[in-house]
Parts: sequence; C-alpha cells; structure tokens
Amino acid sequence: METLHLSWQRAWQALAAAGSGVALRDALLARYAEPHRRYHTLQHLAECIAQLEPARHLAEHPGEVEIALWFHDAVYELQSKQNEADSAAWAEQALAQAGVAEAGVRRVGALVMATRHDALPSAADEQLLVDVDLAILGAPPARFAEYERQVREEYAWVPEPAFQQGRSAVLQQFLQREAIYSTLLFRERLEASARDNLRSSLAKLAD
Repeated sequence: METLHLSWQRAWQALAAAGSGVALRDALLARYAEPHRRYHTLQHLAECIAQLEPARHLAEHPGEVEIALWFHDAVYELQSKQNEADSAAWAEQALAQAGVAEAGVRRVGALVMATRHDALPSAADEQLLVDVDLAILGAPPARFAEYERQVREEYAWVPEPAFQQGRSAVLQQFLQREAIYSTLLFRERLEASARDNLRSSLAKLAD
C-alpha cells in the first residue's frame, strides 16, 4: 500500500492539484477493493504502477499517465458498457475541482477512455498507458493463468458457451494486431510472451 500512496502523491503533485487529494485517493482505493471484483482490483492497480515505473521516461505528461492509471478502472460494474466513460467523467470532475489545468483534465479523460481498447492508441501517452494496462497479457505463465481465472470469475454470470465465444473474440482481436504493444520498450519485453499466452488461452477456450 505504501507504493500506491507514493504513486498518488507523485502524480498529484505533478498535476499541481490543490491539497493532498487523500480523500479522493482513499475513495479510489475503496473502489478497487469492491467485493465483486476479481481482476480489476488493487492487485491490478499496483501491477500497473509497477509497470509504469521503468517506462515513465516515455511519457510526455507522466503525472497525467499515472493519475489516469488510478482512474482507468475506478468504476467497474460487471454488466455495464459505460465503465470507462463513467471513470473518465469522475476523473475529469475530480481533477477540475482540484484546480488542474483544463487541458490536463481533458487529456486524462482521453487517457482513461483509451483503455476501452476499441482502437489503436495514437498519442504517445495513450500508447504508454494502454501498454501498461495490457502488460498482463505478457505476464509469466502462472500470473497469466491466475488472470484468466480472475476474468472468468468476474464473468461468472455468463454461461460457459457464451463466455468462450466472447472471450475468444477479445483475445483474437489482440492476436491479430501487427503488434500488441505500441512502445518499443513493451514490445521487446512482452510481445513474444503475450502472443504465446494468447495462443495458449485460445486453444483452451476452443477445447
């Protein structure tokens, strides 16, 4: 938890936001600890912050990327298609109230929306943020297997045939990209292992 607290302080200060934002930080931590979550949890948030650490130099606005990671799964309702939009709206409202510059507020909102993964990111900070969010795809086999179980648990309400079809479509979409990761740093570290993980997962789903 100390690592997360330090991350929040660093990002908040980088944004020149008023006060400490501790109440907002704690509200976000509470969201990531909601009992219905299995993957989109504090574990995921901490892993994202850890993935950002060696890549911060790639960011044009490091504080915005880091705070966007805090907000990118802030709202996570299991059957909602508006989670990213609701999370972005919360981020924009909270940061505007804290006196963050309007341009920065807009950029953070756009960063959060980029984690919908419905289009390839184009801006440098969006590419970095999306690579961080997708780093789990290139995780070591044991962690990837845990991730797969966590995702299935979050979708426990979906019948198995429908889950297999939907999950296969999502994973195939990533596998069909020319590159899963936009930044050279993440491609060199994780592209090969991500493709291995995705192929293995698709094979299991097809059984």
